[in-house]
Amino acid sequence: MVSTSENPLVKPEVYETKRIQLTSPILHIGSEVSKLSPFEYVQTESRVYLPNQEALAKALHHRGKLQEYIRRIENREEITSLLKEAFGDNWQNNQELEAIFPKTGISRKWTEEKITDLRPMIRNGFGQLYIPGSSIKGAIRTAIAYYLLKHEEQYQVPEKSRVSEIENRLRARTGQLKDNAKKANDDLMKSLFSEFELFYQGRCSSGKIESSNTDFMRAIKVTDSKPIIKRILKSKDSRTKDKNVNIPVVAKVIVSSFVNTRTKEGFLDKLAKYKAPIYAEMAYEVWTEFTLILDTEMLSWFRRNDNMSIPFTTIEDILKICKEFAQDQWEYEQKYWKSIKNNPSEDLYFDSISEEFYAQSKCPYGLRIGWGSGMMGTTIDLQLNEQLRSEIRDACGLDAPNYEAPKSRRAVVNENGEIKFAPGWVKFKVL
Repeated sequence: MVSTSENPLVKPEVYETKRIQLTSPILHIGSEVSKLSPFEYVQTESRVYLPNQEALAKALHHRGKLQEYIRRIENREEITSLLKEAFGDNWQNNQELEAIFPKTGISRKWTEEKITDLRPMIRNGFGQLYIPGSSIKGAIRTAIAYYLLKHEEQYQVPEKSRVSEIENRLRARTGQLKDNAKKANDDLMKSLFSEFELFYQGRCSSGKIESSNTDFMRAIKVTDSKPIIKRILKSKDSRTKDKNVNIPVVAKVIVSSFVNTRTKEGFLDKLAKYKAPIYAEMAYEVWTEFTLILDTEMLSWFRRNDNMSIPFTTIEDILKICKEFAQDQWEYEQKYWKSIKNNPSEDLYFDSISEEFYAQSKCPYGLRIGWGSGMMGTTIDLQLNEQLRSEIRDACGLDAPNYEAPKSRRAVVNENGEIKFAPGWVKFKVL
């Protein structure tokens, strides 16, 4: 058939594409480098700087300070005093040093304490904070796996992949899980996502095909987010203030836990405990966007002999699945934070988390991503028996008798010293 003005050929719509606005109170996505040494960042009372080390080395060479810089690197020492010697006490306000201390590497410092072992956030090739599409897609994948197991009858999940059988296999293999935890997870994901045949142009795939090719998540593509660049959102309402968004901060993170021990009166003592804090570079008041693409034609290629069905056909379906997973996580986290007791002796007060952050019964977020999401956000563990979760935790990590699984939670301390945020919660809005 030939296209004419009277009889135009209509190209079939094989892709559904949505721009998604992503907002978050605070989050951290780790980079390839888990921690920075003291010489790789500089801290003042109010800011943390990540210098361009090549440019810094050249500038110090011109000032005869290169050997001292190398010595401090070898000894993993801080370089703040060296900067003052080379560039003056007011080095951070010297505009000539902007190439050494780019704006994309400057964060607000939310603590008066000396920062040690700083955990940097991931950056793109231009040094800007962003959220990789792989991080978002990985969280979506977990949400879909969880949803399939939660509704296993509805989607005819095969018996070998149902929760009861997964629990039986895990109980039988608990002793070997420390060495085979990844394989156990891979086997589960393969049984849910990859055991499909491909039907294309009337033909069924034959012979051996790599499981990555028969994974129906191939039909979903997620772009990296737009750079998380500090800016001002102008208010459309004269009664509300403009809002600063995408603010890079270095925050103190409390990793808390509690033990179920009995008091003399027989009550459970759930007093909060924590060890050393973590200092992490984070994005505060995140406001960015990414694109979610569903190849609807490709999705139609995937079929199974056991009649298990894929739980979505549209992007709206995918977002609803994520929302349900988020709600279940939210309710579980609410229970944790309402159970833990403040510990004045260690300056641990969680009222802002339990009474403010987790105040609503209905989860206001669409998913949880990145660092701090924990076992419940990155696995299907919420579908497993609580006692089994504890056994898996003890087998794969350190024994923690009387602790629930997961044992600990991460909470972010704000600039006023309040334990204020649970990291990683994000909202999705279709634009």
